[in-house]
Amino acid sequence: MATNSKTYKVIGLMSGTSLDGLDIAYCHIKKNEDSWAFSILNIENVSYSEAFKNKLKNAVHLPTTDLLAFNNTYGDWLGTKVKNFIDKNSLEVDFISSHGHTVFHQPEIGLTYQIGSGQHIANTSNLKVICDFRTNDVALGGQGAPLVPIGDQLLFNEYDFCLNLGGISNISFDLNGQRIAYDISPANMLLNLICNSINLEYDDGGKLARTGKLIEELYNTLNGLSYYRASYPKSLGYEWFLNEVIPIIKTTKASAENLLYTSIHHITEQIANAIKKTRKEKSSLLITGGGANNIFLIEVLQQKLQNHTTVIIPNEHVIDYKEALIFAFMGVLRDRNEINCLQSVTGAKRDSSSGIIYYPH
Repeated sequence: MATNSKTYKVIGLMSGTSLDGLDIAYCHIKKNEDSWAFSILNIENVSYSEAFKNKLKNAVHLPTTDLLAFNNTYGDWLGTKVKNFIDKNSLEVDFISSHGHTVFHQPEIGLTYQIGSGQHIANTSNLKVICDFRTNDVALGGQGAPLVPIGDQLLFNEYDFCLNLGGISNISFDLNGQRIAYDISPANMLLNLICNSINLEYDDGGKLARTGKLIEELYNTLNGLSYYRASYPKSLGYEWFLNEVIPIIKTTKASAENLLYTSIHHITEQIANAIKKTRKEKSSLLITGGGANNIFLIEVLQQKLQNHTTVIIPNEHVIDYKEALIFAFMGVLRDRNEINCLQSVTGAKRDSSSGIIYYPH
């Protein structure tokens, strides 16, 4: 049984739906009596080549055997990148905790699949690996998402709301003594799709979006998507985006500037709605993820929230590496056999300690 005084030296890995590369965070995590403390000591973002990015994006269409093979080669790739990171920074590491890269997420049919074979990461890095955090929750009837709220609750509990702006926007908060969390809307996934159509990787600070105008019909169509009327627990995946959102964007004949401007107003409208309907009194909102660097998006969100909510943007290590940190933390909880998936968040039959542990051979 792990003692409370132990400092866990863990590498957290995160690859999100926005496909902006692999986030690696070397963290020290320690329990002090009843509370947890963390420090992010070393970080790195490993960019994906254009070919690799396309392979990850289109993995959903791969034949079964090709996908299973890619799961293994991606695991080797992750292990190699971590080994290089450890060697470069001369790190002492207890284990790696990896989210993997989501290919399928259809909890309504009991399916979630993240590639990045844990055994291959372990063998390549020669370290213990904890990964596959979603499958067990889905097997228990849950959404398998969002998973970050356990970290929000135990590491960032001084804020009323924690909002992450990655490929998808998601939020978590305490309500009547329970942690609640769900995916709100697409975020960078949508903005980057529009930017990619004009050969831009992303809209730096939202500068391009700022020059656009609202396309009212598109704005109303996006806000009218049925997902927004569903009650939580609920979660989004790339397949939903592919089927529900991309066709709307592709058939809208408008400039990238106007598409970006309208999309930002749509994203922020859904976020503001989620916050206002949950808490009537003034509250605090911590924003992390790549979208926190989109100055225009943050300004529009603040306008929609007016004086209802105080927005807090943390330091860049937390903005960009919070998810990698929390997956490191989820690995620590799994290593201690403590709860890391919350029934109140995912809708599963019970709380669980999820994740598969692999040892190098």
